[in-house]
Amino acid sequence: MLTDIEIAQRCTLLPISQIANRAGIPEDALEPYGRYKAKVDPSLIPSQKNGKLILVTAMTPTPAGEGKTTTTIGLTDALRRLGKQAVCALREPSLGPVFGIKGGAAGGGYAQVVPMEDINLHFTGDFHAIGAANNLLAAMLDNHIQQGNELGIDVRRITWKRCVDMNDRQLRNIVDGMGGKMNGTPREDGFDITVASEVMAVLCLATSISDLKERLGRIIVGYTYDDRPVTAADLKANGAMAALLRDAIRPNLVQTLEGTPAFVHGGPFANIAHGCNSVLATRLALSVSDYTVTEAGFGADLGAEKFLDIKCRMTGLVPDAVVVVATVRALKMHGGVAKSDLNEENLEALKTGLPNLLRHVHNIREVYHLPCVVAVNRFPTDTDAEMQTVIDACLSLGVNAIASTVWAEGGKGAEALAKEVTRLCEAENKESFTFAYDLDDTLEHRIETLVKNIYGGDGINVLPTAKKQIRRLEELGFGHTPICVAKTQYSFSDNASLLGAPEGFTVTVKQVRVSAGAGFVVVLTGDIMTMPGLPKHPAAERIDVDESGVISGLF
Repeated sequence: MLTDIEIAQRCTLLPISQIANRAGIPEDALEPYGRYKAKVDPSLIPSQKNGKLILVTAMTPTPAGEGKTTTTIGLTDALRRLGKQAVCALREPSLGPVFGIKGGAAGGGYAQVVPMEDINLHFTGDFHAIGAANNLLAAMLDNHIQQGNELGIDVRRITWKRCVDMNDRQLRNIVDGMGGKMNGTPREDGFDITVASEVMAVLCLATSISDLKERLGRIIVGYTYDDRPVTAADLKANGAMAALLRDAIRPNLVQTLEGTPAFVHGGPFANIAHGCNSVLATRLALSVSDYTVTEAGFGADLGAEKFLDIKCRMTGLVPDAVVVVATVRALKMHGGVAKSDLNEENLEALKTGLPNLLRHVHNIREVYHLPCVVAVNRFPTDTDAEMQTVIDACLSLGVNAIASTVWAEGGKGAEALAKEVTRLCEAENKESFTFAYDLDDTLEHRIETLVKNIYGGDGINVLPTAKKQIRRLEELGFGHTPICVAKTQYSFSDNASLLGAPEGFTVTVKQVRVSAGAGFVVVLTGDIMTMPGLPKHPAAERIDVDESGVISGLF
């Protein structure tokens, strides 16, 4: 059986100009990066359509894998097979997971975006530009202090970190500025992974260069000795930061294995960031297609929640349908089955794990009031009895569950799913979309509402430090912004070991900080960290390149 990278390397790619033509993108809006990928300038594309928006999310992830990106790509290909003008809008992979444990994020099997190696590695340099902009701000901050500290910045209250797009636990907490007066002011510092940088969120939420500059200028980097916030604009850094991001803000155009246009731009890591692709890419896709299929990171309690409560709230976008991806294997893991035993039929474990999926479906249907379908990413070892058990459970909530075989068959394996998605998008008398919480509530009450309504918990435990931070943010005028909760992706709770659909838990709020440029407040819970580490045997150990430049080991 061919691996993902072998399948990708054997396909015949179409010139990117031909893919652009399929999407109705004029040549003068295209900036090719080689033969098979390009940047697109949205300002040069007249809005042709106002397409339907389909959001793909998933059950709580497990080591068994769910196939959310694969389903997104296969569904888009299937829609085109049905004669629909469809494109997909995906997030870019981070190098951290590529070399860590998860691998790439370009889909899999016969439902991939290509060139797969480029997309999973440096691509068009967007993340490098984001890291450079982030670190320019850090350098200008420390230089300001070194050159006399006119603003009176308290070096003990600097909140801005440096970043690098790699899992490197060694950099989580450091001391820098050592070596004497000419080498800076010694202070505690640290690194986030690039995708957790506020610059990433700003780029993904910005609607233009001018909006980008304004958002960058609002970033708070620390506080003065008299407790005033210091911004990037105060340091006169936002113009240069925007210059570094001039090209990165433009969406990237690539293709699926079946030649379907795909916009891949920004936004991974919905556990520690808002986990959505860029607003510019989503709107561009909607303007050139009848159906845009996009994804949100990790489970629906993270990526979909942030897509709906942050991105949709800020942009006015509303999905016409939501696809929740699940696998029998992952459901059995939530039911207590070890990964090594997943090939055996186990209806009891499946029934034990099903509440996880059903809670996600309930949230989409009953909290957000959006049309929903479950895509069961079927494996060869899944039995008919197991599949029927999932279908019957979903029907109890009034939602159809449809088998998908896109990994093995590409778009052909999602034609039934595409028909159901089309039916949901075209249905009349839809319910009115609602958010999970009200911005008029206090910040603490919004966090508690999210925990109760989306996670299924009993409430929150706000640590004293976080309470103090909440009070200060409310005094500064950030009390009524959306919230971006950083928590484990492996559980509805903040405890990764609580599988299924746990009840009776509380979520510990450890720290609350504002991303003023992005326009939301970040809530750190449990043991979540904004700089991951590599596993004992990272994927990087298996990646190689031969004399002719052919890469192996990516997945």
